[in-house]
Amino acid sequence: MPRLFSAYVIVDWSAAAKPTTGADSIWIGVLKRDVRFRLAFESYNPATRAEAETRLTAILDDLRKRGERALLGFDFPLGFPRGFASALSLPGEEPWRATWDQLNKMVKDKADNTNNRFGVGSEINRRITGGPFPFWGCPPKDALTTLQPKRTRAHGPDDLPEFRHADLAAKGAASIWKLYYNGSVGGQAILGIPFVRRLKLARGEGFKAWPFETGFKPLTEAELDGVEVVAAEVYPSLLKVQPAAGEVKDLAQVRATAEHFARLDEQNKLGGLFGPPKDTAADVVLDAEREEGWILGAGA
Repeated sequence: MPRLFSAYVIVDWSAAAKPTTGADSIWIGVLKRDVRFRLAFESYNPATRAEAETRLTAILDDLRKRGERALLGFDFPLGFPRGFASALSLPGEEPWRATWDQLNKMVKDKADNTNNRFGVGSEINRRITGGPFPFWGCPPKDALTTLQPKRTRAHGPDDLPEFRHADLAAKGAASIWKLYYNGSVGGQAILGIPFVRRLKLARGEGFKAWPFETGFKPLTEAELDGVEVVAAEVYPSLLKVQPAAGEVKDLAQVRATAEHFARLDEQNKLGGLFGPPKDTAADVVLDAEREEGWILGAGA
């Protein structure tokens, strides 16, 4: 059985508001074949999201020229909790795509990393509840009537869920509603989804967002015929990673995650990970495919 992928590209994203490198910045890890056809790892640490987009585009263009299919992993959610698109009255039959389009309209992310992620969270709160909920978390200077530094209340039965099904399956994943502070992923998702959308638009049918466009099911070589890139959400904290002496933890995590998926692919076990964990309810599968997405390997 051949591998499903010949390259594994893992992106550790950042919502930083100014150019930054080192810890808590963007890291791109690439595990691909060298001239001797052995898997070799290389990494990049762009200071801004704009530089990261340029770099990642070049990486994917190079892999396309070489005829190599890539697994492209992002460490932020590609979808929001079920009911989000409906709560915003977004049009269309595909809630995930409507959400991507809406964020693309709202997000302003400049070349120097200045961005309006708190403004976007605040405006979505205004449209959904009229108050500082469900998004929360920002520096006090960025507080607004519809976005507060601290969480103002818990999620009730009539609210959008605090967590996606995948967050619960991953055990320990943060809620997308948290926009700031350690471990938050909300800001990364708001700024990251329009970025993934641009990558996809540039590549057309050769770029598939899992599980939205592939289905939440095991993937085979036949199903990936003609596909150059499969984009998936990854959660490096699912793996126990020990950085080398002096190595930035983010770099260690993208390397270990790329190596982990390459190893599973070598053992013909990676394709199965694209399907739901055993005994997953049908409504959970549908929520993942239509709106929430899933974390590759969560619950497996």
